[in-house]
Amino acid sequence: MPGRIDQEYQELKERAHRWVVERLDEEGIEVGRTKVDTLAEFVHHNLSQFISQNRVPLSTRDLNQLSRDTLNEVVGYGPLEPLLADESINDILVNGPKDVFVEVAGVLQRARTRFINDEHVIRVIRRMLAPLGRRLDEASPMVDARLPDGSRVNAIIPPLALDGPTISIRKFTRNHLTARELINSGSMTEACLEVLIRAVESRRNIIVSGGTGTGKTTMLNLISQHIPRQERILTIEDSAELVLHHPHVVRLETRPANTEGKGRITARELVVNALRMRPDRIILGEVRSAEIIELLQAMNTGHEGSMSTIHANSTRDALVRIETLLAVSGYDASEKAIGRLIGSALDIIIQLVRRPDGKRMVSDVVSLSPTETDAYHMDYLYRSQDHE
Repeated sequence: MPGRIDQEYQELKERAHRWVVERLDEEGIEVGRTKVDTLAEFVHHNLSQFISQNRVPLSTRDLNQLSRDTLNEVVGYGPLEPLLADESINDILVNGPKDVFVEVAGVLQRARTRFINDEHVIRVIRRMLAPLGRRLDEASPMVDARLPDGSRVNAIIPPLALDGPTISIRKFTRNHLTARELINSGSMTEACLEVLIRAVESRRNIIVSGGTGTGKTTMLNLISQHIPRQERILTIEDSAELVLHHPHVVRLETRPANTEGKGRITARELVVNALRMRPDRIILGEVRSAEIIELLQAMNTGHEGSMSTIHANSTRDALVRIETLLAVSGYDASEKAIGRLIGSALDIIIQLVRRPDGKRMVSDVVSLSPTETDAYHMDYLYRSQDHE
């Protein structure tokens, strides 16, 4: 409707929501135990009465829209519901009630979605967290969680967030891009794909490197499809995103601390435990901390063909970041010994980039071939034309 997202409509929606909630309480209807279709009829009927009694000039189309919005407030995540349902959207970023952005095809753009006020945003956040047993208040003003569909949610509220409550959602998808789609879009070439398949089939240890939003998890999913079917794979992630179409996969996921600060299970602990589970390959969703020590040692001791991702802007930066993670994690060794550990453990680095137009692509595939004088000697197996 014209002007639907302006302040006047937001105020109407808030009043309508309160009216419907009061009617639900009067009727003793429990939202969680009532079918959505039944609730939809109830909402529409009571909103029609509300509009009539308050003489609000709404067309049938506008009333239907208000009914959908109000139903989303009652049973879903309010204004975020249409964005979560839109498969073309990868990320949803709420920077306070009036500033909502989405990422489509690698490009951020402002959405028309609006919240009523800060309290409205917080109410939606708490509805997301309620089934997960997580809390968000002044004592715990930031939270990281996963929705039932696998989407990752980070929320932070005032006083830490100065401009209002903020939500960042990385949507989960089971339909990752295929090799053919990546080739057709220019993200990689046939020659690049052949190099990657040979690396996986020959059990080379692989790190996928790239900045935020370059498609590291997509690439990890893609190359993992070429692991021989008779091998046993263990995956370890902070938030399960990998979708491996493989007959023998064991999935492990880290656990954050509870509200008392206890019960946390780290990626490092899971890697240690995974080594006792007879894996052929370990796939670590992302290297972030001390788990790098166990991963490199696993790669060096009979778990060839293991894989992970790391945040870095170049292949050389990826190696420097691994060195830094080892150092801050308390790995006590000389610089030369650290170089030898990394050089002997890692075989392949796949570097991904995202161009200003949002296009993601493979920029380099390098093979580490340590020499006496250079633990990080690199041979380029593939370079995109942009880098030649």
